[in-house]
Amino acid sequence: MHKEDCFYLGKIVRKYSFKGELLAKLDTDQPQLYEHLDAIFVQVRNNLIPFFIESSQLHKSDLLRIKFEEVDTEADADALLKSELYLPLELLPKLEGDKFYFHEVIGFKINDKNFGEVGVIKSINDTTAQALFEVDRDGVEILIPMNDEFIVKVERETKTIWVETPEGLIDLYF
Repeated sequence: MHKEDCFYLGKIVRKYSFKGELLAKLDTDQPQLYEHLDAIFVQVRNNLIPFFIESSQLHKSDLLRIKFEEVDTEADADALLKSELYLPLELLPKLEGDKFYFHEVIGFKINDKNFGEVGVIKSINDTTAQALFEVDRDGVEILIPMNDEFIVKVERETKTIWVETPEGLIDLYF
């Protein structure tokens, strides 16, 4: 399995017991969806290794307590600390309406209600306080805040996102 075929689920943050149990911080608004997994990919030295899950349960709402098969000691658990967890993209719950996953909209067109066609989304920058669409318009990078108030409609069929940005925002780039 390749990393680009997966989504980031979370990270192993600490040991839970001396029997090899671990706690993982999940990067999701719905941790209960991932409470009863059979297997998960753990990134070990830049490789995704499948681990089968003996048992798992939610711990203090956003942590998942995991017991992997064949991880039975503190030393085994220590080796997995700080490892990232991944699942195949097909396990992502389908989103509808104007909700979307960041990876899903790469390549979508952006149309602004006032400006017209802006360009194509080349990536999402989520390292800032406000996530941004990075849009390419004939070699010019345009940054549009991913604000719920700006997003008018997401059309999956036409791969288009309609936005209504404050007047002059897109003109700043020209």
